[in-house]
Amino acid sequence: MRLSHAWFALQAIAGREVAKFVRQGGRFASALVRPLLWLVVFAAGFQNVFGVSIIPPYDTYIPYQVYIVPGLLGMVLLFNGMQSSLAMVYDREMGMMRLLLTAPLPRGYLLFAKLLAGTVLSVLQAYVFLVIAWLFGVEVPWSGWLTALPVIVLAGMMLGALGLLLSVQVRQLENFAGTMNFVIFPMFFVSPALYPLWKLEESGAAIVHAVAQWNPFTHAVEAIRFALYGQLAATSLAIVVGCLAVFFILAVRGYDPQRGMLRRAGGKPG
Repeated sequence: MRLSHAWFALQAIAGREVAKFVRQGGRFASALVRPLLWLVVFAAGFQNVFGVSIIPPYDTYIPYQVYIVPGLLGMVLLFNGMQSSLAMVYDREMGMMRLLLTAPLPRGYLLFAKLLAGTVLSVLQAYVFLVIAWLFGVEVPWSGWLTALPVIVLAGMMLGALGLLLSVQVRQLENFAGTMNFVIFPMFFVSPALYPLWKLEESGAAIVHAVAQWNPFTHAVEAIRFALYGQLAATSLAIVVGCLAVFFILAVRGYDPQRGMLRRAGGKPG
């Protein structure tokens, strides 16, 4: 694979994704409306219900609005990752992915370029949300905007790779919305995005607490939370990187633009 060919392919794929995103103004608005509702409306009502104690990475008591910012950043990344996978299913049905994968480049690289393009859009939306949160008076250390960038990129890639893997499994566009909801909402609510996990344990919800520990989104949120305060959540970051690798490898192995998931046993489509 020549570097010039790889670079031109990346430019073409990323340019197409950006052009599609620019044309879909509603997609950008909806990506910000959801977290803003939690930040402005729900947080105002819940801040006296969910008191946040002094827990790492915080060194003092914090308002509830400050606590949920990393979780809402994760929400932006999660929903955009799923939206990108929806576009993959659409492109596969319309034949665009089959055309793309006829390019003389490894399939893994082409899918990685799609993943990278989607991640760039996710990160841009995340930082726009940070700006809006700042305008609403939610303060995050300015240095955290920089230290969190690589973690937000990795988290966005991990969630995008999960969406890519889902696009392998879902064969028809009309089935994808239900699959998205089945994945998005359990991942989001069974995580520390809206409340600390110790509250689950303290309230006796041991099973939910245990499930949350195995939730990749939990570790994405925690890695972002610590990074915003210049700290490293090494375990959570390692899990994010590991899940990214696993999700992407499985997606590359299973993706077939014509037949969806190819059942490896027997080599015939299911």
